[in-house]
Amino acid sequence: MRKIMGLAVALALIAPLQAAATTTVYEVKALDNSTSGGAGLAISVFASQSFSVSADINDLWNAGPLPRWSNADGLNAVLLSTGLPDVNGDNSNVAAGNKIGDVLPLWTQNGLTAPYGTLVGQWGSGDYFTVGTTYTGTAIDNTLNLFYFDSNTGGNRGSILASVTAIPEPETYAMLLAGLGLVGFIARRRKAA
Repeated sequence: MRKIMGLAVALALIAPLQAAATTTVYEVKALDNSTSGGAGLAISVFASQSFSVSADINDLWNAGPLPRWSNADGLNAVLLSTGLPDVNGDNSNVAAGNKIGDVLPLWTQNGLTAPYGTLVGQWGSGDYFTVGTTYTGTAIDNTLNLFYFDSNTGGNRGSILASVTAIPEPETYAMLLAGLGLVGFIARRRKAA
């Protein structure tokens, strides 16, 4: 009986640890993690588990000469300099109000058409998919590769911080409740005996 009680208590204590969402922040570099000449930033995830990726809309990286600064959504909007280095990711060294980002034609590579400078993901050697500043999905492999989407790494610089959050599955919560229920049941049986 003590072994069962010990097991129930262990389950009750371990389940909340598994139920908590975990977030880890990764630095994705425009040069080192480029889809054209770089290597993807490999992140371990659990296949079939839900996860999300987010990047601050003010975190900027660069695809080359002006106006090629963008956030993780890529070069899809006009972006003006703040004039203040390291404020909102602006490391362009351009006076405030000048254009540092613009809408450029889309780029197609490995099954994806998206703006240059987009944060993209890949499972194994499969097609790229758009991550951008916000993405939620289900892992289809144990390794997620994150990239800077472009055709030429020559002028790439900067990096963005990508927050990857593992989202616990409902089964984890069910396990927590079952463990707590078992502890309650055993405690009642002990009182009754």
